[in-house]
Amino acid sequence: MKEFKLENSDKIKTGFSTPENYFDNFSEQLTQRLNIPAPKVIPFYKKRTTAYMIVAAIFVIALMIPILNTSSAVTTNQELDETSLENYLSYQTNVNQYDLINILDDSDINQINSPIALEDKTIEDMLVDNANLEHLIIE
Repeated sequence: MKEFKLENSDKIKTGFSTPENYFDNFSEQLTQRLNIPAPKVIPFYKKRTTAYMIVAAIFVIALMIPILNTSSAVTTNQELDETSLENYLSYQTNVNQYDLINILDDSDINQINSPIALEDKTIEDMLVDNANLEHLIIE
């Protein structure tokens, strides 16, 4: 084999070349490129979290609708009609009319005895609508 001497052989030119004065301002260019802030990466799992929150909010609202709906349906004392109150007092309690009379004050009796101005038409309508006339006549 022949001896191969590296220094004596022809040099192969590389296919790469750099422009003149490239390395003079290379460090400045590199620092300018490094200072550019990278855009924030938006993870995909964050979108799933908001979707779960939306589903949970809809679920809570769906559960609250019946609760809020029934609370407004509760009747108060002012909404009770006279017949249901009268039926309750006559059938569900042990209080009779004599006990009620003993409880009344003079101011209550004066208020009951105050004249009520009713027209004949109103009285007729009341008698027609009231189906339990015999009960009222007996009392």
